[in-house]
Amino acid sequence: MLRSLYTSASGMLANQLYVDSISNNLANVNTTGYKKSKIEFQDLLYQTMVEPGSSTSDGVRLPGSLQVGLGVKTAGNVRSFEQGSLLQTGNPLDIAIQGDGFFLVKMPDQTNAFTRDGSFKVNADGLLVNADGHYLDPQIQIPENSSNLVIGPDGRISVTLQGDDRPTEVGQIELATFVNPAGLRSIGQNLYQSTEASGPPATGVPGENGSGALASQYLEGSNVQLVDEMVALIVAQRAYEISSKSITVSDEMLQNANNLKR
Repeated sequence: MLRSLYTSASGMLANQLYVDSISNNLANVNTTGYKKSKIEFQDLLYQTMVEPGSSTSDGVRLPGSLQVGLGVKTAGNVRSFEQGSLLQTGNPLDIAIQGDGFFLVKMPDQTNAFTRDGSFKVNADGLLVNADGHYLDPQIQIPENSSNLVIGPDGRISVTLQGDDRPTEVGQIELATFVNPAGLRSIGQNLYQSTEASGPPATGVPGENGSGALASQYLEGSNVQLVDEMVALIVAQRAYEISSKSITVSDEMLQNANNLKR
């Protein structure tokens, strides 16, 4: 009887984490470049009471077995890097990636972080930075008093310098791709770090070696689908409820067993 109590409790804990994951997706439905995550479940150990294919006392081999499961656990959460919708902004420093790849930004400890958030700004030194002031890597400096900034699909940045009618190239944006982007570690602020699971980054020009092209004056929105998340929330809530109901039923059966002596 106690087995069912612990099994049901594992179901409640697992579905509680499922709801936590769904809530985070819903909270980031308007976050630029956000990629939704989904909890994956695995069943736990089984108590084997009759081995598969064992023989009875009469020498008859049984066609099946008798196993009782001990619950469920969360194996991990998988992040989906499906393309989000592109939102036009009219700002030439807003850049969306159409396809695979990440922008490289330099962290204060001089390591690289990776992001799909292409909302860049120009700081006081004329360098391109993200919303938190981290430099785009490699660094790109926009000359003072320049105009007509254009970012091509291949990441080439050109401007018109004062007193010159011809465009001048001032930098090249690079993208990083990974063998397994689902293995990246989220560190907040729309940033990821590489891990052994993701593999090392392969950097290159946008549009080459499997990386996507750039779209200037656009931002990539979140790939969270509200309808899908609401359906998943209802499923998780019902699963939590039925697990709690199993605990109630197990408790009532224990109470009935304790009352047999009366």
